[in-house]
Amino acid sequence: MASWSAEAAVAEPLARPRRRTKRSAKSRRARARSGVLWIAISGVLLAGIVFVNVAVLRLNLELDKATQQRSKLRAENATLQSELSSRLASPRIQALARGKDGLVPADPSTIGYLDLGG
Repeated sequence: MASWSAEAAVAEPLARPRRRTKRSAKSRRARARSGVLWIAISGVLLAGIVFVNVAVLRLNLELDKATQQRSKLRAENATLQSELSSRLASPRIQALARGKDGLVPADPSTIGYLDLGG
């Protein structure tokens, strides 16, 4: 059987609770001022971030408008170029057909159509 030793029976003394030291009024005021200062600095930084984000959003809206206008202008240019080329090509083709092959436009009164369906 095991025997109890004298060391095991003695409990260790409890640690004494630490005394709270009273802080001076100056220390409390300085701590409060530093807290207010940090809040003010944080507020200024957040306001700056919001300002930058709003500015970037405005620039993106302007860029989007410019891109839409550019696309619209390119579409109009393509339409105008197509119209111009067709207007320039028709008289040139007619002149080439008359000059090389002696072709002339057909008289609409002499044209007839056949009904092949029935």
